[in-house]
Amino acid sequence: MNNYGKGIIKGMRVTLKNLFRPSPTTQYPEQKLTTSRRIRGTELVWDGEKCTGCATCARSCPQGVIQIQTRPGAVNNDPSRYVVDKFEVDSGYCIHCGLCVEACPYNALFLGYIFERSKYRRGELVMSKEDMSIAKETPSGYYHPELAEKLPPQTLLVDREKK
Repeated sequence: MNNYGKGIIKGMRVTLKNLFRPSPTTQYPEQKLTTSRRIRGTELVWDGEKCTGCATCARSCPQGVIQIQTRPGAVNNDPSRYVVDKFEVDSGYCIHCGLCVEACPYNALFLGYIFERSKYRRGELVMSKEDMSIAKETPSGYYHPELAEKLPPQTLLVDREKK
């Protein structure tokens, strides 16, 4: 009979100890942790200056989410380049494998650094070349180690709790 209620007291002690400890998730909207430099974000970043319109990225995509329409024409006095009229990626079906980034022979594609892009409508997931401009988005260091040095170092939750 002496052990009756001892387990409840131990459980309440653990509950009360954790009840007043600050939660690591409550600061999320105000404070965001810096992610890894090589993160595979949820969108592609496209460099129109480097792109020749060869469509190697579209052919390497296992899901077939990259749509490219080109026409012959010299860009910057280079007859081997095509004019890219349409470059679209359906990020709703993209599996973010990075094969298109690795397949691009001209380093015109990058995975994005941002990973939290939610949309309200399915049609908003289709990104055009204007949406993926390298001037507008931050490229990730995935498959591009020369860019990784310029990105901020990753912060961990452990670093935040020490401060």
